[in-house]
Amino acid sequence: MTPTEFTAKHPRLAGSMPVWHGNVDEDELRTLCEAVKQEGGKLLALWGSDEQPRGNGYALHVALVNAGGMLCLSLPLSASHAAYPDLSELFPAAARMQRATFDMLGLHAVGADDHRKWLRHAAWPPGLHPLRKSFDINSKYSIESDSYEFIQVSGDGVHEIPVGPVHAGTIEPGHFRFSIIGDRVLRLEERLGYKHKGIEKRFESMSLQQGAKLAGRISGDSTVAYAWAYAQAVESLGGTTPSDRALALRAVMLELERIHNHLGDLGYLGNDVALAFGFAQFWILKEDLLRVIGELFGHRYMMDKIIPGGVACNIDAPGHEKLRATLTHIEQTSARLREIYDEHSGAQDRFLTTGRVAPELAAQLGLTGLPGRASGQAWDLRADFPCAPYDSLEVQMATHRNGDVAARVMLRFEEIKESVRLIRALLGSLPEGTLVEEVAVVAPGKLGIGWVEGWRGEIMVALHSGKDNSIHRLHPHDPSWQNWPVLEHAIIGNIVPDFPLINKSFNLSYSGQDL
Repeated sequence: MTPTEFTAKHPRLAGSMPVWHGNVDEDELRTLCEAVKQEGGKLLALWGSDEQPRGNGYALHVALVNAGGMLCLSLPLSASHAAYPDLSELFPAAARMQRATFDMLGLHAVGADDHRKWLRHAAWPPGLHPLRKSFDINSKYSIESDSYEFIQVSGDGVHEIPVGPVHAGTIEPGHFRFSIIGDRVLRLEERLGYKHKGIEKRFESMSLQQGAKLAGRISGDSTVAYAWAYAQAVESLGGTTPSDRALALRAVMLELERIHNHLGDLGYLGNDVALAFGFAQFWILKEDLLRVIGELFGHRYMMDKIIPGGVACNIDAPGHEKLRATLTHIEQTSARLREIYDEHSGAQDRFLTTGRVAPELAAQLGLTGLPGRASGQAWDLRADFPCAPYDSLEVQMATHRNGDVAARVMLRFEEIKESVRLIRALLGSLPEGTLVEEVAVVAPGKLGIGWVEGWRGEIMVALHSGKDNSIHRLHPHDPSWQNWPVLEHAIIGNIVPDFPLINKSFNLSYSGQDL
């Protein structure tokens, strides 16, 4: 079966995004994955669900993206043999997703090279799988020893440096195991999962309305993107279309989220190369913007402002003017700061060629989002598959091919400028309309997909509906799933002191994938 045959045979899901869903067998799954790979497409997400309460076994779900849109494939699995063919040979990013799917549901990837635990750590015993419906969330388990086999690198002069999971700064926990000769990195292996907090399990006890609040708290720096993706999923299930005004306000908030994150990153990137001036200036800009956002929208990070059916806030004429003035100041100041960054020999010496991911390697490993665009991967939902109101804005996608820290820095400057342009366009033609439309009752056994280009990359929410407007299964997917493994390659051949700089230039989420 080809992707074209799949889309002709299976229905397109409700909503404005080009998403098709259908059941496949093992052969069809493999054939479609191979075809998408050959076409230059990519793996977006992989997750599982327990279908035993509905009289079935389990199901593996795979979301693929090609030039035509998203193919969401569901592979039914028997309860007695919950196994499926390994996909990491085609899509290396699948490896950790498959390991997490086994930890949470017990679905086994046959033929995979790596079956080590990923999320389990010592929180629950082996053989138990929290996302199975039979799992008792009130059970308590004694903490066992947490053995984990890191891959060893041997040879004369090879040493290991273990870093984390607790770090000196106020950052999230993650373990990094460096194998080095002198100060050159031969290999880096990451171990994450320390932020696992049972979010996916928590969703299963919620109604569709209750889930909106939790969705906006999956990753604290992407509250708007996750809330919008969740709202899209619910709205597609209920056949609800928010007003043009609500959609425009959502886009304004999403672009504000992009700007304030890029401003913070540019400050930290300056700080990591001893350019304290840059750190101070960009964080002044970020703080000024967050204060204006808090004043206009009632929350600095816009939590709970996007809800199923629309938005929970509005903006008036004085708010327009205040936001425009703030954005003009940010645009002018960041342009001057870019000149300083570009002309600062010390910063450029650290940025250029550091942490390079060549376009060929980026394509092979599935690098996505902002780091992907800095390595020649021209994917941006706002331009490729624009939903309203982006379908009328002609988003100008920024891309580079050098794939180093310098490229990721330049991309942030360019995306700030474009986001300012988009917000001006949205405010300049903000339509009238209601803020919230009523969401219809959703039938059980349906799949809704939300798909939004957050500041870090593509955010996807897959929502399987249950009875009485409840959530049967919800899988939120962060682009960090794809990009963390690429960071292991970006550091190879660089010196250990450059790791904080390279890591910050990617700025991946720990929490967004430790669900």
